[in-house]
This record gives sequence, structure tokens and C-alpha cells, in this order.
Amino acid sequence: MRVLLVEDSKSLRDSVTAALQESGYAVDSVGDGEEGLWLAQSNDYDVIILDILLPGLLGTAVLERLRSNGNQTQVIFLTAKDTVEDRVRGLRSGADDYLIKPFALEELLARVQALCRRAYGQRSTTIRVGDLELDTAARRATRAEGALELTAREYALLEYLMVRAGTVVSRTEIEAHIYDERANPMSNVVDSAIYSLRKKLAGADGLAPLIHTQRGQGYVLEERRP
Repeated sequence: MRVLLVEDSKSLRDSVTAALQESGYAVDSVGDGEEGLWLAQSNDYDVIILDILLPGLLGTAVLERLRSNGNQTQVIFLTAKDTVEDRVRGLRSGADDYLIKPFALEELLARVQALCRRAYGQRSTTIRVGDLELDTAARRATRAEGALELTAREYALLEYLMVRAGTVVSRTEIEAHIYDERANPMSNVVDSAIYSLRKKLAGADGLAPLIHTQRGQGYVLEERRP
């Protein structure tokens, strides 16, 4: 999943970015409201973490412009403004969640995860496709009851394919949701990641493939009976 963090405190921005990346998220981070708005309008994010008191353009103004343009990305306000009136105003302006500084990184990660589930209509923290199971709370994947050893990027790819299970997902969509701006769109990062994930899903026993290539369209994760 891909997250945009707009926070003017560099130390906080760096610590939150590191925590998100360690949890497998692709992260773009900036410290200015104008730049944050430009990125939010230019890319397809799963969640936007937005400070309110930003230079250039206030977070509330960023959100208002996004919503007025039909952008329905899940947004969580991250701010020191802690009165009931502030929280009500933030939620009424179109935010999906509101977290007050200072906060525990674990709580922020849990809220981001919950918003990602909401974005894809997932109520449960467990997703199943055939004998493949993903526990998004524990960030653990198993197949045929055997644990899968996945890198953070492989986990992110598997999670995205599973929330889109049964639907053809294009390379462009994978790049947009799994990789940040530093990824080279001309490279074969998607092909390499799919190849590696397929091998791990098959395991030593050569289990039936779950990731299928739709030529000229992309990939689909689903169980196909012989």
C-alpha cells in the first residue's frame, strides 16, 4: 500500500516514514502543503497522513481542494490541535480519522492499516483465497497452514493482490500502490517481485499457482480449479 505523509517537522516526518516503510508501506513524504497537494493530485495513494498547520497551504485547505475535485482517498489528520471543536471541524471537513500529537507510532500504524482496509471494503483483518491466508493485523501470510517468509515489499504486493482478488491488476496499478516516487517505472521491478512471490507461494511442494498472468492486461490472484 502507498502512503503520502505531509508533515512539516522533519524529525517527526523521518520517524513516521521509517516506521511505515518498516511495515511494508511505500511512502512519499513532504513538509509543505502546496507540494503535498500536488503529490496527492498526481498519484494514487491508499492513505494520506496530513498535518494541519503546514507552511504553504494549511492541511484543511489541502483536504478541501482534494474533496472538491472528487478525490476520496482516506485521510488522517495528524495535529496538535486537540480540542473537541478542532476534532469535529477536522472530521466535518472530510477527514476519515484524526490523531492528536504526541502519539504512539503503533497507534498511527494501526489507524493507517484500518483505513487501508476501509478503502478496499475489508472489514476483517483476515483475507483468504483458497488455502492462502493473510493476517493483516499480524502482517503474516500462510499457505496450506505453512508460514510464508516474505520481505516487506513481497508482503505489500501480496496484500494488494489479495484485496483485489479475482480482479485483473495492471502493472501500472501495482507500481502506483506498491512503489514510491523513487522507483524507476521503466525497470522490471514488478516482474521481478511477481516472480519471487510466485515461487514463495508455490513452496517446495509446488502448490498450484494462485497468481495468473493476463497477457497484455496484468495479473490476477485467484484460485482456479483444474
